[in-house]
This record gives sequence, structure tokens and C-alpha cells, in this order.
Amino acid sequence: MNARRAAFEETRARIVAAARELLSAPGGIEAFTIDRVAARAGVARMTVYYQFGSKAGLVEAVFDSLEMIRTGVPRLIAALALDDDEAALAEFIRIAAEAWQADRLVIRRLRGLAALDPAFAEAWRAREGRRRDGLRRLAARVAEHRPTRDLDVDAATAALSAIVSPESFEAMAGDERDSAAVRPIVHQLARKALGLDAGEPLRFPPAKTD
Repeated sequence: MNARRAAFEETRARIVAAARELLSAPGGIEAFTIDRVAARAGVARMTVYYQFGSKAGLVEAVFDSLEMIRTGVPRLIAALALDDDEAALAEFIRIAAEAWQADRLVIRRLRGLAALDPAFAEAWRAREGRRRDGLRRLAARVAEHRPTRDLDVDAATAALSAIVSPESFEAMAGDERDSAAVRPIVHQLARKALGLDAGEPLRFPPAKTD
């Protein structure tokens, strides 16, 4: 039984690796088909369906293989345990930047798939929700520790979710820079969103009542 389980896991890992390779290759999304993944992994087409159920299931497995999910989430949770708010923010951004850099091209292609297919978009949102939850915890902490700053936690969370995101890193880095080059800018913007610099903290305008 243990040998069968090990073989099952080895085959699964090989298929996910093949999917990642195809997503990283020229052609990207167009090259990402079940038939091509199976051929790259050296398995039958039905083996892919047996392992993952559908193309959406395979995409979810690729999502879960990303550094930002596989090791990033536990590290982000550990960052939030730091006592100092500034240190927690800096560590959160460092981990997010490193995870984005590790899987930059695959993340770009997965975002493309998510834009084309609602099922893939839902898988992306579910995993991105963990990052947003962590940022909300951080904003709530800052609001609690600095009550005189009157921080709007919802506004800060919305801003941080945009600032500390793969899309933000990608837009700021372009094709010429890496995460180390843009991380200080992300950190500066995040501090502004939390009101940790000399400026006013972010707030949503009052909701319309009519």
C-alpha cells in the first residue's frame, strides 16, 4: 500500500511539474492542454483525469504548487506573529516578494487562465483570499495599537491587497527588474496605506445613503 501511495504521489508531482513547464514555455496558455501535459509527463491522458478529475483540478494543483501557497502562507502567518507592527509588515512584504519572484512567469500565466475561465478565477480568488486575510489582520493590529490615527481597516486592507499583490509586483518590475528592486517601493506604499508615515491614513469616503 505504501509503495502504491508513493507511486501515486510521484506521478502526481510529475504531472504538476509538466504543467508548470508548459505554462512557462513559449506559447504559455495556448500550449497548456491535457494532451500536452500528459505527453510531457510521460503518462496517458486518462491518468491526468484520474489524478485531478479535470483541467480545473489540475490548475488548482498548479496553484497549490506555487511558492506563495506551498511555503509562503505558513511564513506569512509566522510574520504576523511578530510583536512589532513595522517588523511584521516588512517581513510580510519580503516573503510575498520572494514568493512572487520564485514563480513569476507561472503566476503570470495562471492569472491569464483565471481571466479566461470562471472556474480558474474562483480557484485564484480562494487562494488569494488567504493573503488578503493576513493583510486585514495586520491592518487591524495597527488600528488597535495606534487608535489615535483613526485607521479605516477596510480601506487599508483594500489598499494593501492591491499594493502587496502579484499584479503590483509585476506592474512595477516590468521586464527589467526583479522583486528586490521593487520591494522598497511596495514597502513604502504599504506604510502609507497603514498611516505609518507622517501622512494621513487611508479612509473610504462615507457611503451614500440615497
